[in-house]
Amino acid sequence: MRIRLAKSFSFEAAHFLPSFPEGHKCRRMHGHSFKVDVVVEGPLDPARGYLVDYGDIKRAVAPLHDELDHRLLNDLPGLANPTSEMLAVWVWDRLHPVLPMLAEVIVHETCTSRCEYRGPAA
Repeated sequence: MRIRLAKSFSFEAAHFLPSFPEGHKCRRMHGHSFKVDVVVEGPLDPARGYLVDYGDIKRAVAPLHDELDHRLLNDLPGLANPTSEMLAVWVWDRLHPVLPMLAEVIVHETCTSRCEYRGPAA
């Protein structure tokens, strides 16, 4: 039996999107209350009855949360153009080595807009 688990975390951050055209509102510095869902997937261990401890996911995410929260995302290495898409890849690249069951990263930039990333194409 395959199981998918999701753990969410949120952070407050500012950014501006230099790749957008002059005059576009997203090119100006602005902030969001970001939410990120970290999804892991794998076979259920029948002896344990669970896939992974949610606490393990929380511990893996903690350093990223500290790096992102109340920051200007453009100042972080690898996020010079911090679109939702680039942020999802950035999170994936840092989490996958410590969460090998990582299946998806979902970045919610607003209540109605999100980006879903399932890792590099095979």
